[in-house]
Amino acid sequence: MRFLLDQNQSHLLIGLLAEAGHDAVHVRDLELSHADDNEILQRARDDHRVVLSADTDFGELLARSNASGPSVVLFRRQGQRRAVDVAALLLANLDVVADDLHRGAIVVIDAGRVRVRQLPFQLD
Repeated sequence: MRFLLDQNQSHLLIGLLAEAGHDAVHVRDLELSHADDNEILQRARDDHRVVLSADTDFGELLARSNASGPSVVLFRRQGQRRAVDVAALLLANLDVVADDLHRGAIVVIDAGRVRVRQLPFQLD
């Protein structure tokens, strides 16, 4: 799978995801460190990547635009998790949500559960 890591994700995730056979790039490497969330979503859409973030604003932006992509994985209660822990959490759940991410979804991963919301959707 192809991922775009948001600024709030460790650059170390690139190597950890690559070891598992995934293609990952960080916004910093694309000179998007100071880009707004809409620019990041557009880049992910253009490059066919799934955004990895802890920023809940992505869900709101996708809902307001009624967009069908890109998919976003949100890590809740990320706190001080190390990159290796974030990678393990993602990889442990990826098989379950891979089809959803390919179709277009927001996936929220918490330490104890995974929630999937298909795109497009609108805020209630």
